[in-house]
Amino acid sequence: MEELSLVLFERLGLLLLLTFILTRIPLFRQLLDREVSLSTSLSFSILFGLFGIAGTYAGVVVEDGTFDPSFWIMPLAEEEATADASLVGVVIGGLLGGPIVGVGAGVITGLHLYGLGGFTAFACGLSAPLTGLLAGLIARFFSQERVISPSKALFIGMFAPILQMGLILIFASPPERASLLVNTIGIPMVLTNSVAIAIFTTMIRVALKEEERAAAFAAQRGLTIAELILPHLRQGLTHQTARQTAVLLLNELKAAAVAVADTERVLAHVGIGNSHHLPDEPLRTELARKAIVSGEVQIALSREEIQCDDPKCPLHALIIVPFSEAGKVVGLIKIFFKQPQQIRKVEEALALGLGKLITHQLNLALTEKMTRLMKDTELRVLQAQINPHFLFNTLNSIVTLIRIDPDLARHVTIQLGTFIRLNLKATSSQLVPIRQELNHLFAYLEIIKIRFADQFTVNCDVEAGIDHVLIPPATLQPLVENSIQHGLKGTTQNGRIDIYIQQIGDRVQVVIQDNGTGIPHDLLGEIGAEPVKSEEGNGIGVYNVNQRLISLFGSESRLQIKNREEGGCQISFSIPTSA
Repeated sequence: MEELSLVLFERLGLLLLLTFILTRIPLFRQLLDREVSLSTSLSFSILFGLFGIAGTYAGVVVEDGTFDPSFWIMPLAEEEATADASLVGVVIGGLLGGPIVGVGAGVITGLHLYGLGGFTAFACGLSAPLTGLLAGLIARFFSQERVISPSKALFIGMFAPILQMGLILIFASPPERASLLVNTIGIPMVLTNSVAIAIFTTMIRVALKEEERAAAFAAQRGLTIAELILPHLRQGLTHQTARQTAVLLLNELKAAAVAVADTERVLAHVGIGNSHHLPDEPLRTELARKAIVSGEVQIALSREEIQCDDPKCPLHALIIVPFSEAGKVVGLIKIFFKQPQQIRKVEEALALGLGKLITHQLNLALTEKMTRLMKDTELRVLQAQINPHFLFNTLNSIVTLIRIDPDLARHVTIQLGTFIRLNLKATSSQLVPIRQELNHLFAYLEIIKIRFADQFTVNCDVEAGIDHVLIPPATLQPLVENSIQHGLKGTTQNGRIDIYIQQIGDRVQVVIQDNGTGIPHDLLGEIGAEPVKSEEGNGIGVYNVNQRLISLFGSESRLQIKNREEGGCQISFSIPTSA
C-alpha cells in the first residue's frame, strides 16, 4: 500500500505541471471568472475531460493485489484494473465550471475508462460522470468564492475515490476480486486524489493572486501617473504643459522617450531622439491620424510604422495613447521604446487604462467647469432682477417731487442712481462685504421714505468688526422690502423693522423682524422654498435670496422664517465668517 501510494504521488508531478500550464491559458481564466456559457461549456468539458484522461495514464495497472509501474497503460485484460488520478480533472471541472462542465468532463473521462476495459470498466465509467455532477452541485454552495479553498477541496476530493470504490464493489465481478482491489488501491487513491485536488486549487489561487497583485500594481501606477499629469493637462495643451507632462511620463513609465501632441503637431518630445524629433513638427504618421479619428490606442512595432525620417533613429516601437474631451480627441501621448519586445501586455494595458482615465478626468473637469459657469450665470440673473413696481413708483415720485420739492427730487434721484449702480455691481461678483451690502440697503431706504415716511422706522444694529465679512449681494434689501410690502401692509403708523447683524462663533447671524401682521400659516412653508405671487411684485425676492444662500453656503445658511409671538414676522440666516 505504501509503495503504491508513493508511485501515485510521483505520477502526480505530471498533472501539476499540466495544471501550471492551464493557469496561463486565457480561456482557462474565463472559467475562473465564472464566465461560462453553453458555448464555452463544451470547450471546458473537453479540457477537463482530457485532463481526466491524462490522470488515467498517470496511474498504474493492478492485478490480484499487485501493480505494474509501467508508464503507459494499454487496454486492460479481463482481470486487470487501474489505480489512477482520473477523477482529479473531473472534480476540478465540476468545482470550477458547475454541473454542466463536471458531467461533460466526466462523460469523456468515463468513456475512456470504459474503453480501456478491465473488470472495473463499467464501474469506473459510471463513477466519472456521477462524480462530475456531484462536484458541480457542491460548487453551487461555494459560488461566492472565486476558487474553492484547498481545505474544502481536500475534503471534497476524498469522496470521489470513495464513491468509485463503492461502485466497484457493487458492479464489478467476481466480488472477491473487487474486494481485493478496493483493499489494495482504496486508501492510496483517496490520499493521492484528495491531495492532488487540494494542490490543484492552491496553484490556481496562487496564480490568481499574482494576477490580482499585478493588476492592482498596474492600476495604482496608472492612477499615480494620471494624478501627476492631470493638473498640467487641465490647463490646456501648450508647449509648457506638454513638456511638463512628457517629463513626468518619461520618469514614471521608464520608456525611451515620450512626446505629447495636440491634433495637429507635436508640442514636446523628451528622451532619446530629441535631436530630430522636434517640437512643432506636424503629425505626419498614419498611426497618429488613425488614433485621432478612432480614439483608440495604436501600436507600432517597427521603425517603418513610426515613419521617422532619420535612418539612425534608435526608436523602433511606439504606443500612441489618445485622450478626449467632450467626446472629441484633443491630444496624443506617444510612448517610444527601443525594441518591440519592450511593449508587453502590461504596457498595452497601462496605456489603454491611462488614456481612459485621462479622458474621464478631463470630462469630469469640463463638467465641473460648466456647472460652475451655469451656477454663476444663474446667480447673475437673480442678482440683476429689480422689482419693476419699485422702479416705476420711484420714478413717479421723482416726477411729482420735481414740481414741489426739487432738492428732495435731486436727493432721491442720486439715491436711485446709487441703488441701481450697486445692484448692477452685484452682478460682477458672488460675494461683497457687509458694509457694501448695507450701503445698498440704505440707498433703498432713502428712496422708500418718500412713500412711507410716517408709517414705520428702521433700526439697524451691526456688531463692530464684521464689516469685512462677505455676504451675497442684494440679500438684505429684498428681505426688508418683503417686510415693508407684506408685513407692514396696511400699517399707517408705529411700524417698526429691526435689523440685527452679529457674530456668533465662526458665523455671522442676520435677523430681520417687523411688528406687522405676520405671514399666513398656510404660506409659511412656501416662503423662500418657491416663488409666491403677490399683487405688489413678482414674488421671487425672498425665494432668490434663499436660493443664493443655499448655492453659496449650503443648507445651513437657508432662510429661517417664523411668526413672532408678539406679532409680526422674523427672517434670519447665518453665513460663515471665512467665506
